[in-house]
Formats: sequence, C-alpha cells, structure tokens
Amino acid sequence: MNIVYLNGIYLPMAEARISPMDRGFLFGDGIYEVIPSYDGRLVGFDPHMKRLQDGLDAIEIRLPVDHAAWREVAGQLIAQNGGGNLGIYIHISRGADIRRNHAYPEDISPTTYAFAFEIPPAPVPEKAAATCYTVATTEDLRWRRCNIKSTALLGNVMHYQHGHALGHKETILHNEAGELTEASACNVFVVKNGIVATPQLDHQKLPGITRLMVLEILRRDGSIPVEERVVTMKELKDADEVWLTSSSKEIAPVVEVDGKPVGNGKVGDVWLAAQTLYTAHKFDF
Repeated sequence: MNIVYLNGIYLPMAEARISPMDRGFLFGDGIYEVIPSYDGRLVGFDPHMKRLQDGLDAIEIRLPVDHAAWREVAGQLIAQNGGGNLGIYIHISRGADIRRNHAYPEDISPTTYAFAFEIPPAPVPEKAAATCYTVATTEDLRWRRCNIKSTALLGNVMHYQHGHALGHKETILHNEAGELTEASACNVFVVKNGIVATPQLDHQKLPGITRLMVLEILRRDGSIPVEERVVTMKELKDADEVWLTSSSKEIAPVVEVDGKPVGNGKVGDVWLAAQTLYTAHKFDF
C-alpha cells in the first residue's frame, strides 16, 4: 500500500517529492481532510469536500474543490492500494515559492497530495465491542482559529501528547471560562438524563464532519434529544456518558476522565442507540 497522488500523478510514495520551499513544509500553510472508506464506500464525502473548500477560502488559497475529481482520486487510491478499510488523506498547501516570506505569494500553484492508509474495521453498535477511551483534561492553549482545519497542528499535537504522556488516548480541552471546547483530535459530546449535548461551533472548535453527521442523524430520527450549547467542565465531570467523535472513531465512549469514572464507568445505553443509528445512516452523506 504505497501508491499516492501528487499534483495530478499517481506514483509510489517513496518517489513522491515536494520542494523544500513549499509553504506547507515551511509554515504549515495548508488545509487537509481525512475521509474514511469501507470496502470502497466513502463516509461523509460531500461534507468533507465542503469543509475543504471552506478551509481553502478562509486562508485564501484560490483552488476550487472539484467534487467529482477528488472522488475519482479517492477511488483510484482505494483501488491501487488494495481496497478494504482505508482512510483517504487529502492535503493542499499554498505551494512553493522561490523565497521564504510570510506574506502570501502570488502566481504560485498549490501543491495537492493524497494518500491512502489502513484503518480499523468500522465500529459496530455493540457494547462489548466498543473501543473505550480514558482522557485527561487541560486548558485549551491553541490559536483562536481552530475552526480552520489547518495542517499547522502543533498545538493539537502538544495537547494530545499531554494526555498520551499520562497514559490516556485523548485530551479534552476547556477555555479560561471553564467551558468545554473540544479534544485535541475530536469533538466532544456529553449525555445527562438521556439528553445529548455538544458545544456550539465557534472559532474555538473544528466543525467536525462526524459531529455534523451525528447531530443530523439524531435529529432526523428524533428518539434522542440533542442540544448545541455551552457545555461546562462541571457538566463533563457530572455526565452520565461522554463521547468523542471523529472520522476514524465515529462515536467513541469515554469511560474515565482525569482518573474518575464517567457515570458507572461502563459503555452507556444512549451511546448504543446513537451508534446504532450512525451505523445505519453514515453512508447517506
């Protein structure tokens, strides 16, 4: 599994080259997306493409996102890398200039890169089969434009490392007011008395595609109440259930926060109902 896409060409990963003057390399000046696929079926392709375009527009990389062209690239990468369960990583940087300068250069072509990588089988709606997470918490120290899915991820990496160093799989973040923002690589949901809540979107949070899909699926079904609003860290600590959502994790139950159990410390019934709905409808987007 080593065939990648670079600037319109498919080639072995070992032969892929970019300029050392590429602004993605020098500044993290770019946007990326990760789209899961199972047996060739992409999850959330259209909203991923919309967010990709939103990110490019936000940082003024003038490259219209052609949905059909990127679907073809994803299909080729899946086929040329053997199919199965694959994530498709798409990375667009501003491109390479002849000098290093903070100002956006004019008249350079963006660098477009994509590759496939193996991912675990799709989560199934069974409590015994769920991958459970323990997490640490800390104050969110990243920049004030977390709504942009930038390739400049050092702040997220450092927060993830905080939890990793403590033996956890994620770090949940809060702002100075004690309000939940998100995790280092996921969005966060809390459940109390059967009601699901997640922080409303703003510059402190990435508009996660799985988050979007979960909200839409639950609202369409109507059997599980859901809210977008301010969620405090006190609510997180008092929740009956806590979930992490991302393209790779889907809806992942958190059973421990800062060494203390969430609810009864086991996978919850609301998670089971939500994951069942998500599994049934995730290819609708």
